[in-house]
Amino acid sequence: MYAASLLSRFMTSPTKKHMGVARRVLRYVQGTLNYGIEYVKDRSAIHIGFCDANWAGSEDDSRSTSGYAFSFGSGTFSWASVKQNTVALSTAEAEYVSASEATAQAIWLRFVLDDFGEMQTEATPLFCDNMSTISMAKNPGFHQKTRHINRRYHFIREALQEEVINMKFCKCEEQLADIFTKALPKDRFSQLRLKLGVKPVSSLGQAVEN
Repeated sequence: MYAASLLSRFMTSPTKKHMGVARRVLRYVQGTLNYGIEYVKDRSAIHIGFCDANWAGSEDDSRSTSGYAFSFGSGTFSWASVKQNTVALSTAEAEYVSASEATAQAIWLRFVLDDFGEMQTEATPLFCDNMSTISMAKNPGFHQKTRHINRRYHFIREALQEEVINMKFCKCEEQLADIFTKALPKDRFSQLRLKLGVKPVSSLGQAVEN
């Protein structure tokens, strides 16, 4: 997902280097055609999200990349890798913007789940690996650190107050959204891919409960 998002930034003026990366992505797709995500009906399933950011990851303009993923029960069913519209001044700020974008998606997904008869009665857990970001979201007193951030991102505070989401801390190694923010070593990539529920079809069980 991150590779596709990165390549899309150069669609108007691709170089030979970009074409080489595109071919590599296609080889990966060709080699994983037998992979899928298993969704199993579970009445105790809850809506869970992860959000992350790669601060100043773009060498061209120093903008960060947001990434988030949401699961419901057995598998991930919503994810994104998006370059942020503004330059963040710190890692915490980049992750604050990412958390805000993830919150908007979480709210929409709650409506979708409600339409399917899976109404969420509790706040959606949203895991972040940056304590400063969580403090910025939960404590409006962080005015000096957040007053320059575009106001549209601050609605995350309202979502927290209304208990639509509940931001929680997770260790960096447990951050599933990391795979959507930057290129990773092969072992780390494979580990996160598996945790997101993507695996060979041959290892999947009964996808739908009768």
